Amino acid sequence: MEDLNSKHHTFHGLRGWHSAGDGGGGAGGTMLTKSSRRKRADSRNAHRGGNIEQLHHQHRKMSFLDCETNHLLLSKIATSSRHGENSHYFDGWKAYDSDPYHPTENPNGVIQMGLAENQLCFELIKEWIMENPEASICTSEGVNDFRDVAIFQDYHGFSRFRNAIAKFMGRVRGDCVMFDPDRIVMSGGATGANETIMFCLADPGDAFLIPSPYYPGFDRDLGWRTGVQLIPVSCDSSNNFKITRDCLEAALKHAQKSNFNVKGLIMANPSNPLGTVMDRDTLVDTVAFVSERRIHLVCDEIYAATTFSSPAFVSVAEVVESSDRLKCNRDLIHIVYSLSKDMGLPGFRVGVIYSYNDAVVNTARRMSSFGLVSTQTQHMLAAMLSDDRFVDRFLVEVPKRLANRHQIFTEGIAKLGISCLKSNAGLFVWMDFRHLLEEPTLKGELSLWKLIIDDVKINVSPGSSFHCSEPGWFRVCFANMDDETMEVALRQIEAFVSEESDKENVVEKKRSWRRNLRLSLKSPRYEESILSTYVLP
Repeated sequence: MEDLNSKHHTFHGLRGWHSAGDGGGGAGGTMLTKSSRRKRADSRNAHRGGNIEQLHHQHRKMSFLDCETNHLLLSKIATSSRHGENSHYFDGWKAYDSDPYHPTENPNGVIQMGLAENQLCFELIKEWIMENPEASICTSEGVNDFRDVAIFQDYHGFSRFRNAIAKFMGRVRGDCVMFDPDRIVMSGGATGANETIMFCLADPGDAFLIPSPYYPGFDRDLGWRTGVQLIPVSCDSSNNFKITRDCLEAALKHAQKSNFNVKGLIMANPSNPLGTVMDRDTLVDTVAFVSERRIHLVCDEIYAATTFSSPAFVSVAEVVESSDRLKCNRDLIHIVYSLSKDMGLPGFRVGVIYSYNDAVVNTARRMSSFGLVSTQTQHMLAAMLSDDRFVDRFLVEVPKRLANRHQIFTEGIAKLGISCLKSNAGLFVWMDFRHLLEEPTLKGELSLWKLIIDDVKINVSPGSSFHCSEPGWFRVCFANMDDETMEVALRQIEAFVSEESDKENVVEKKRSWRRNLRLSLKSPRYEESILSTYVLP
């Protein structure tokens, strides 16, 4: 049986681009040439542990030695490569970790633009915490609740927390749909929620379709411990990577022909890495597809509140609730949500499974005991999300600030001749670097990726790490830094693009000179001049 996943390499992360100045990367610094940047990078990397290729090789060697030593001691699951940690996506993170940018302590370090994190509204949350000290059991105002929070709680969680989450999910979706708190199942972040739903719906060896490009962590989250196979549904730039009924049917047919037992379809809406939302008609068609084929649909909606311009986000829950337009088997529809992206709280590990299937709700709740949300976190968030004034303000500010940052970044790179896929959601853009590839291949993309990490000093993520079928696309995150770091990143991108353009101009001049030379050699006047040298007087 052919392993479809073997055809789709997973690469992750990037390093990158950085301040051009000598003494801190300011606008007044001296512009570094490519050779001087490379020498400086080599010097730093020698001190810090090597460049991205060296780090990658060292990690591979260590992993091999570890596996050789431990393969008789550890389980096959524990030592499996499906954890994805040895992929380029995470190599980029390691490159950043080994040489992190800091405006004063390490101004020539790697800027992290490979992490999809929302840090633009932290002061709103901090302000609420300062104004509501009783929400925390670690304050004198809230310590009286310590006992009730600290003692054992079953895996249903606090009812006030589930009520608050259900209400917040409805608010995020414009109050177009209501969520039942009794269908809320807690989990340790979206990672835990996605794995739990796979455990509920599929056996080892079963398969799920997944539109590509898709989040690289899905390879780990959905398949490492569950044994579930992911089968990419290839989408491309010809229609802005839109999911179509034809591509779903083709992927399902191919998987079944390869003897996979396809149990469902999982997709992210809004999309990571595209930053786009699915329109209602596409959602309706997708729900009809899974209902007709009797396979599950899991919608990862963790970026729902990050939609910052039209078209508006439409949840699959809206389609299910208004299913008079189609025949919908509600037992096949499931939603994954979290507070990691919408509220910028990944460290709180708040994940949610919401299913219309009673058996899935009950099974997932039993399994959730392996990854619950701490009661202290539930206690505080229940108070925060029940504060209508805070939620109203937060849900207005998030899209406003994301729109502003998105505009600053996209307009900045547009001046350099760099385009992005048109997007209106998420914490990133899908940047088109195809014109900068030495060759339109995977090799060309990875060569550019290494250049960006080692010389330009910015950690961005190559499209191949998202299983994109077209080389040259990169995901670049813009919401995980302050304004000053964003300016530094844009300056470094500008320096890189200018240098690449100069190099292209030199190459083109050489080509033009050779073409003109060939043409001149073939001209009649040239031939006459040559013959005249042999004419005797």
